[in-house]
Amino acid sequence: MNFNQDFTSISVLSNDGFRLYSINASDKIDEIFAKENSEQIRIVERLFNSSLVVLVTQQKPNCLKMLHFKKKQDICNCVYPSDILCVRMNRYRLVVCLAESIHIHDIRDMKILHSIENIAPNELGLCSLSLNSHLAFPICTTSGELRIFNANKLKTGLTIKAHDTALSAMAFSPSGTLLATASERGTVIRVFCVKNGQKVQEFRRGVKRCVRIASLVFSTTGDFLCASSNTETVHIFKIDTKAVEAAERKASIDDSKKSPQQTPAPVPNSATNQTSSNSWSMSGYLSKAMSSYLIPSQIGDVLSQDRAFATAVLGQPGLKHVCGLARIQKELRLLLACEDGFLYIHEFNSEKGGPCKLLQVHDLRYTLEGVIELNLSDSMDKISFSGNLPSTPTSNPSAGFSASDASVSPAIDTSPHSKDSASSSPHSKSSSMSSVSVIIENPDPSTDNSYASILKGTEPGLNTLTDSAKFRKLCDAIDTPTKLYDERQFPPVAIAAKD
Repeated sequence: MNFNQDFTSISVLSNDGFRLYSINASDKIDEIFAKENSEQIRIVERLFNSSLVVLVTQQKPNCLKMLHFKKKQDICNCVYPSDILCVRMNRYRLVVCLAESIHIHDIRDMKILHSIENIAPNELGLCSLSLNSHLAFPICTTSGELRIFNANKLKTGLTIKAHDTALSAMAFSPSGTLLATASERGTVIRVFCVKNGQKVQEFRRGVKRCVRIASLVFSTTGDFLCASSNTETVHIFKIDTKAVEAAERKASIDDSKKSPQQTPAPVPNSATNQTSSNSWSMSGYLSKAMSSYLIPSQIGDVLSQDRAFATAVLGQPGLKHVCGLARIQKELRLLLACEDGFLYIHEFNSEKGGPCKLLQVHDLRYTLEGVIELNLSDSMDKISFSGNLPSTPTSNPSAGFSASDASVSPAIDTSPHSKDSASSSPHSKSSSMSSVSVIIENPDPSTDNSYASILKGTEPGLNTLTDSAKFRKLCDAIDTPTKLYDERQFPPVAIAAKD
C-alpha cells in the first residue's frame, strides 16, 4: 500500500493486480480504478490526483510502464540495465533508482536528462525527491552519509553525514527546505537544512536497538514529522519553526559572505542553537546546563533531544505501516496504511498532541462495489482492453471511462542518445544513458480540435510528430484538473514547415 504525493489517494497491490482509492473523507474511501493481469506488480506510483501511473512488474523488473488509466492507454515503456528498486515523481521530474545508478527523466516527454553513475550499492533503493526537485540518496554503505542533487538544474549539491550507521529512511519537507533522516538503529531522527546542511533538530524515537524505520514523512503543512517502525508505536514530532528560521538565516548569511558587496545584519548566536520551542523552558534550560557543565556530552545529547509530540498505538506490531499526515475535510488526520490491507485513520490534535484516537478502519483487501473493473493485458509492444461498463454511473465521477476500445499502432523505439553524466561533472559522458531505452506506445487519440491534434496530422505515414503526440498524452495524464502545460506551449515547427 502506498500514498500519492499529497496523501489524497492510495494504491493497493495484490496478487491479482492493483487498485486505486481516493481518500475524500475519514468515513468514505472511493475506489476509482482496478486493474487485473497475470503479471505480479511490485511497484506502483501515482502522480498526485492525475491519471498518470507508473508500474514495475515482477516478470520484467527492469521495465517501467507508464499508464494513462482514465484513457486506458500505455504511454511508454522504459527499459533499464538492471532491476528498478524505487520510483519517485513530482510535477517536473521522474527519478528511477537502481542498485548502482539513478536516472532522471523529464516527466513531460520522458526524455532522460541525467544519469548518476557509480554510486554506493543501494540495494534498498533508498532515495527521496522533493516537490521542487531536490534529490537525496546515500553515498556510503557503512555510514549515514548522503548527497543532495538538484534534479531541476542538474547540479550536485551538499554532502551531509547524517548518522554514524547506514541510512534506512529519508524524507523531504513539502517546501523542500528540510530533510529528515533515520539510520538502521532507528533510535534518533535528525532534520537538516537543505541549503547549508546544518542540523536543525534531533528527535529521540526510543531506546530500543535494531529498530527498523518503515516510514518517515512530513505532514502536508511541514509542521510535523511522522515515523513508524516495527514496534507498536507511531511517533509524531513537532518541527520547531524558530530553529528552521535560524538555520535559513545562517544559510543566507553564509551566502552573503561570499558576496563582499553585501553586509548581512548581525544575528544573535543563540538563534542558531535553538532546537525546540520548549528549549527555553526550565527543564530545557537545566538539561542544557547539565549537558554543558556537569555530565558527559553523550548524555547531554540525549537530554537535549526532543521527544514525540503525539503517538498512535498500532493494533499489531511487526507489520509495515506507511504513514501520512494530511488534511481531510479541513482536519489534520494521521493515516496509517498497513501491509495487511487495512487503512487506519486517527484523530490528531495539532495543538495539544498526545495519544491519537482511532476514528475509522477501512478494509481495502477486496474490490469495492460500484467500481469499473478493467482487465488489462500489457506487453512491450501492444495493449488490449476488455471489460464492461456498469449500466449506471458510479458515485465518483473520476471513475468514468469510455466504452470504446483503443486501437494501438506499432511501438516506436526512441532511445535517447548519450547525454551528460552527473557522477563526476555535467560535461562527462555516461555509458548507461544510452542503455536506457524508451519504447513509446502510440494509440490513436480521440478526435479533437486541439493544437496537438493538428500537429499530429491525418496524413498516412506522417511519423515525424510522434514526440508531439507523446508529449500531449503525457500532459493529459498529469492534468490535475487544470492543464499544467497549455497547448500553446507546443512548438509551432510543424505548422511553419507546412506553410
